[in-house]
Amino acid sequence: MGNKRITLLFPGLLLVWICMFAQEKVQPEKGDGIQSLLIRHHRPGPEYQKQFIALNKGKLGKDNSLLLGVSYTLPPLRKKKTTATPTAGKTPAKPAAKDQYAVGMKKREPLFGKEQAGYEITSSGLKGATFYVVSGHGGPDPGAIGKMDGHRLHEDEYAYDIALRLARNLMMKGAKVHIIIQDAVDGIRDERILKNSKRETCMGAVIPQGQVARLRQRSAKVNELNRKDGKGYARGIFIHIDSRSKSKQTDVFFYHSPQTGSKQLAHTMKTTFAGKYKRHQPGRGFTGTVSERSLYVLNNTVPVSVFVELGNIQNPFDQRRFVIDDNRQALANWMCEAFVADYTQYRKRRK
Repeated sequence: MGNKRITLLFPGLLLVWICMFAQEKVQPEKGDGIQSLLIRHHRPGPEYQKQFIALNKGKLGKDNSLLLGVSYTLPPLRKKKTTATPTAGKTPAKPAAKDQYAVGMKKREPLFGKEQAGYEITSSGLKGATFYVVSGHGGPDPGAIGKMDGHRLHEDEYAYDIALRLARNLMMKGAKVHIIIQDAVDGIRDERILKNSKRETCMGAVIPQGQVARLRQRSAKVNELNRKDGKGYARGIFIHIDSRSKSKQTDVFFYHSPQTGSKQLAHTMKTTFAGKYKRHQPGRGFTGTVSERSLYVLNNTVPVSVFVELGNIQNPFDQRRFVIDDNRQALANWMCEAFVADYTQYRKRRK
């Protein structure tokens, strides 16, 4: 009798064992929330979210946030409902795919920080365009360091903040944007003194110590994404802050590669900035320059790119361009306007 019980119970135990080990495990990417993780793995909707939370109880952070490096169990995929056989001679209409870049779409990017994460696409001025936004240095390399009122100003922190603001502007105009250098904690910040950290990654990958290795890593990431994005208008921007003699005040200046598109973009950037200075600071003039320069990231990235130096981090006058949050936003706004102008010119040439 005892042996019969074991025989009868065994198939049930085997089924449980199979179900347990058939569950799919995944790790989140930088900036992932439960919703974005599930959508990427073809499990959209509140029902999947409830199942995910129940399956991973004890592994989630505050407010059910995802933790990097933790493996999470995905809910099993539900079988798709079978549809009725269409009437002979009639083809069933396919549901229209939702346009992820349509005006009015409300979206969310956690990298922008809690207060700025949510945004709405307000125009189609950059719809169809793709951008690779790369802030300079990061991780083990803070870049140039200036001093102001007893505080240290780190290039990578200010370049990153401006890069996030630019990326958000581009997205609000309907563009597809890849933020290459990322910090999972620091979103867009309004403080004057931005605290330095070494958390930055190259889209989740640790940033190497060596300079050439760092440049190679971010260039390779841009090229990898560009291959996946396919043909069409694509632009890269590398955002830096220069370091010169404390007495040397400089305006924003631009470097380009030998590519015609890169040169045109750099000149469009300069023209946009000159126009803004003429409007907001009449009589001051704009002394920013455009020049060709053999820089690793310009020479080794496939998309047309521009390298921007936003000023001298040592100079007290230039420092106001970085430490005042409205000025950081203005820099992002003007660069975004330059991209809109460049994209408009591109589409005219294509007609």
